[in-house]
Amino acid sequence: MASTFPFGDDLGPAKVIHVHEPGLGLDAVLVVDNVARGPSIGGLRMAPDVSAEECFRLARAMTMKNAAAGLPHGGGKSVLWGDPRLPHERKERLIRAFAHALRNESDYIFGPDMGTDETCMAWIEDEIGRAVGLPAALGGIPLDEIGATGWGLSHAADVAARHLGLALDGARVAIQGFGAVGRHAARFLAARGAILVAASDSQGAIVDERGIDVAALARLKSEGRSVADHPQGRRADRDGVLDVACDIWIPAARPDVVREDNVGRLDTRLVLQGANIPFTAGAEQSLHERGVLVVPDFIANAGGVICAAMEYAGATQKAAFDAIEEKIRANTEAVLVAARQQQVPPRAAAVALATERVRAAMATRRFGIM
Repeated sequence: MASTFPFGDDLGPAKVIHVHEPGLGLDAVLVVDNVARGPSIGGLRMAPDVSAEECFRLARAMTMKNAAAGLPHGGGKSVLWGDPRLPHERKERLIRAFAHALRNESDYIFGPDMGTDETCMAWIEDEIGRAVGLPAALGGIPLDEIGATGWGLSHAADVAARHLGLALDGARVAIQGFGAVGRHAARFLAARGAILVAASDSQGAIVDERGIDVAALARLKSEGRSVADHPQGRRADRDGVLDVACDIWIPAARPDVVREDNVGRLDTRLVLQGANIPFTAGAEQSLHERGVLVVPDFIANAGGVICAAMEYAGATQKAAFDAIEEKIRANTEAVLVAARQQQVPPRAAAVALATERVRAAMATRRFGIM
């Protein structure tokens, strides 16, 4: 059923749908924020503590991200209340039921997100034929498996580091959330000579200023274990990664993990936002005032959705990776140059860039609709 929503402006949301099926234990929300540039692409997030507000904020981030990346797609997001570690059959039933309920919502294309993966997208594709991030067996480009977002982050890092006079070779990196995004970002940055000094997941953190073997840590995660089980270095609680001195700090976990009450713990020169909306506005402003360069989420982590859009258009994996490199390098450079020239935080420059592109698209639409 359509639901009223306590947020909105002249950009969106265009549509909010609440799907509630008590008999199935299904409770989920779709927010289609803006489709002036084309049908929205956005991930399906599954967690026991998601909210409608989070869905709206993430949908708006996708509008900004897709516009900034120059994609012919608008922004949307969906959230599903539930434990993503549910038994396979139960999880499949919920996701298929949610997709079926949205079978006629052609303004939204599902993609993977936290708590969902390529297999989940295969279920949705089977139900409604409208998903990206599909398994290779279905002709898709499995963006989490190949590390599309991490690939983009490594290029954003290269551009931003040059603005700081920071060499990636030897740069110390800390990653909050060593999952699908974080582990690939670590892998691509290590290939450029960067040194992983700390990593965390939901169970804890591992810290070693001498450097952590990225491949060994990835193998540990593939076995279903925590980074805190790594035999070398010292263990810390999952928030301990906030206190590690580093050159590059990458949040790749949940929203609002850095807030006004803990931002003072960060000791870094550069932040690359691998997660969506990982900082509160106040925390980000505090870092800007301290001279820490923060590359906003919808600029730095757009690799995944660029890959998804390329897949939807029938492109190859190589073409997708080439597009990610080209678009993220160009956008990171444009945002950082504008921020310096206008003496504003990078996010302000990024929002201005993306909003201008959205409004230009809206001006071409009948009645200027979003």
